[in-house]
Amino acid sequence: MFIMSDFHTQRYQIKGRGVTSNPKNRFEDFAVDAFDDGWSEIEEDRPLLRTKVHEEHARSMVTYNRSPDLPFDRSFNPYRGCEHGCVYCFARPSHSYLGFSAGLDFETQLSVRKNAAEILRKDLQKRSYKVATIALGTNTDPYQPIEKKYEVTRACLNVLNEVSHPVAIVTRGTLIERDLDILADMAQRNLVRVGVSVTTLNGALARRIEPRAPAPNRRLLMIKRLSEAGIPVRVMASPMIPSLTDHELEDILKAGREAGATSASWTMLRLPREVSSLFEEFLKQHEPSRKNRVLGHLRDMHDGKLYSADWHKRMQGTGPYAALLNTRFHAAVKKLGLATKVARLDCSQFLGSATQGQLSLF
Repeated sequence: MFIMSDFHTQRYQIKGRGVTSNPKNRFEDFAVDAFDDGWSEIEEDRPLLRTKVHEEHARSMVTYNRSPDLPFDRSFNPYRGCEHGCVYCFARPSHSYLGFSAGLDFETQLSVRKNAAEILRKDLQKRSYKVATIALGTNTDPYQPIEKKYEVTRACLNVLNEVSHPVAIVTRGTLIERDLDILADMAQRNLVRVGVSVTTLNGALARRIEPRAPAPNRRLLMIKRLSEAGIPVRVMASPMIPSLTDHELEDILKAGREAGATSASWTMLRLPREVSSLFEEFLKQHEPSRKNRVLGHLRDMHDGKLYSADWHKRMQGTGPYAALLNTRFHAAVKKLGLATKVARLDCSQFLGSATQGQLSLF
């Protein structure tokens, strides 16, 4: 799938977006840059940059990884790109594989896999498939706004529920509350857990760094509603941004615990590939007085670089600053009674290919 964005060839009003530019796709041999020749129209007369959704038919859904620092070895994502527009999103560079930019394209040029549920079912029914917890929402949010129209995530959950396949969901989208009927049923059989990401409790800051994601207090309400439905919830203090949000770590964990979360985790800000320049651009525009401190701490954690992809180091960094944050985290979860490790979901109920074949005879 390769679709050229027209962002570079037409000037837009950019409102409510995480970034304001489209850096060059690293796989392209050329770049197109817009410039002001003095004849530009008034900004208010320009068309508003709107979200475009491209429908895609997937050939497979289950993706495997061998990363030793991840708690899962397989995942699936119904959508590519994410309208939440989190400026720091580590998944932005993946949009380059579609011919898009990691910048504005990532949050405005979205792809939906309309046949995801059908293909997921086929993947799970293969005779070679061996069951293990599958992760949902590892790259882009399965409950971003376009899910309201397409309902692909819900269709996939229905498949997982029908075949009793365990799933671990990561989201910050309140649309997950629509699926409480499915999730509550799965939770009764120990087939689901949900992680809710809370970056900051500061609504004004959240609006700048996560412009189209639900507000922090709304995410806490989501934790409450999920937990009241019997669904185990993890509050994820992620990502922690040094000198910008990391002072809130204990408050985020406490708020999550009070909302009903039973476990917790944290990760440090990750800035792979194009995300580093996009985040620097954001700091220059919105947090100029903190820019050098934020980037300085990140370099201290990654041997002078803004990011290192080394396993077991990339999630939390290294050095005194990272160690201090980790110490604070463990002290807080101990005080609050939050777990850092959770029991495995039940894989024994899975109706695999052999069972599916037998059921089809009746």
